[in-house]
Amino acid sequence: MIKGYLQRKASWEILLKVSSGIYSDHALEKVLKNYEFNSLDIAFITELSFGCIRYRKFLDLWIDHTSKLSHTKQPPKLRWLLHIGLYQLLKMDKIPFSAAISSTVEVAKKTDLKGLAGTVNAILRNTVRHIEKEHVPKISSDEIERLSSLESLPIWLVKEIVNWVGIKEAKNIAKAFNKKPSIDLRINSLKTDLNKFLNELAECNINATAISQLKNGIALNSNPRSIKKLPGYSDGLWVVQDRSSQWVAPLLNPMKGEKILDACSAPGSKTTHLAQLANDDAEILAVDRSEKRLKILQSNLERLNIKSVKTLKADATNLVDIQPNLISYFDKILIDAPCSGIGTLARNPDSRWSLSKDKINQLILLQERLLESVLPLLKRNGTLVYSTCTICPEENNFLIKRFLTKNKEIKLDSEKQILPKFDEPGDGFYAAKISYK
Repeated sequence: MIKGYLQRKASWEILLKVSSGIYSDHALEKVLKNYEFNSLDIAFITELSFGCIRYRKFLDLWIDHTSKLSHTKQPPKLRWLLHIGLYQLLKMDKIPFSAAISSTVEVAKKTDLKGLAGTVNAILRNTVRHIEKEHVPKISSDEIERLSSLESLPIWLVKEIVNWVGIKEAKNIAKAFNKKPSIDLRINSLKTDLNKFLNELAECNINATAISQLKNGIALNSNPRSIKKLPGYSDGLWVVQDRSSQWVAPLLNPMKGEKILDACSAPGSKTTHLAQLANDDAEILAVDRSEKRLKILQSNLERLNIKSVKTLKADATNLVDIQPNLISYFDKILIDAPCSGIGTLARNPDSRWSLSKDKINQLILLQERLLESVLPLLKRNGTLVYSTCTICPEENNFLIKRFLTKNKEIKLDSEKQILPKFDEPGDGFYAAKISYK
C-alpha cells in the first residue's frame, strides 16, 4: 500500500459526505470512526479535507485550467478527488509533488474510480508542469472577482462584505476565513481556576496559554487527537468556546438570585457561562426548540455539575403565549440568535457554499420576531443582550436600530462588532446591550 493512501482516502470520503449535505465537522467525525489514525494523521486529514472545502472555487479554477473538461462536467466523485490532489500541490508546501500524485492516484485505483486513475494522474501531472512554468489560471483584474477567486468565496458574499467594510478590510476578512481556527477553552471556575488548569495541561505536555482580556479563557496551541481526551473533560473542568463567544455572557453581568432567560440556548456554551458567572446560584431558564440540541445542553450541564439551569423545549417567539406568567419576569435575557454565521466561516468551511441572501433575509425576519416576542418577558429594570456570530449589519446593528426605533421605551446601552482578522485568532461576533429607559 502506498504511504499516505488511507489519509487521502479518508479526506476524499469527508468531501463526499459534505457534498451530500452533511456538515464538515460531522463528516470528519463520521469518517474518522472507520479508521485508527494517530493525532498527526488526524491533523493532516483535517487540514486537507477542510482546506479542499474552503478552496473549492479556487481548485475548480485549476481543474478548468489543466483538464479538457471543466469542473462542471467532471463526475462529482472525480472532481472531489482531483481537489484532494490539487490542494496538496497548490497549498501544502511540505508534501512532495510525487507523493501527492501517487497517493491520490492510489485512491482512484482502489475505489470505484479505478477506470479514471489515468485521468487523475494526467491532470495532476499537468498541474505540476503548469506550476513549474508559472502558468496560472487567468483571473479577472476586477478586485472583487479576484478576491472571490483567490480566497474562494461566492462572488455575492464578497460583494456584500465589501459593501459592509470596504475592499481593504474585506481582503483581510476573506483571508481570515481561510486560516486554521483557534481552539479555545473556557475554564469552569466552579471547579478549578485558570492557573491551576494551565499547570495541569503543562504537566501533560499540552501547550496552552491564557487568553488576554478573558478571565477564564485558554488557547490550545496544538491540535489534540481528541478534544474529549484532554485532562479535565470528564470532570467538567472546561468547555470548548471561541474567545469571541466568551465575551458575550459577561455583558449581562449575571448575579446571584437573578432570574435569567437564555432564549436560544442549545448547545449551551453561553448558558453554562451565565451559570458560572452567577456562581451557579441564579434561576436560569434555557429555552430551545430543538430537542436534540437540548439533550446536548443537558449533557453539558451534567458534566459541568451545574444545578441552576432548567431547560424548556419551546420556540422562544411563542413564550408569551405558552407561559404568560413569564411576562416581566426576568432580570436578564440573552438572545443568542440564529444567524448566518458569517463570522465563523473559518470554523465552518462548508457554510460559505450553502449560504445565500435569501437565507439571510429569512433569518432577519426570525431575529426580529425573537426580539419583539422576548422583550415583554424583561423586567422594567432588566437588561437584554442580543448576540450573533455574523458580521452582516442587517442582522446586527441595522436590525437593532430598527428595533429601537419601533420600541421607544428601550435604549441601547452598548454594542460592539468583532470582525475576523487574518493575523488575530477569534470568530466574528456582534452583541448589543439593551435596557428600558
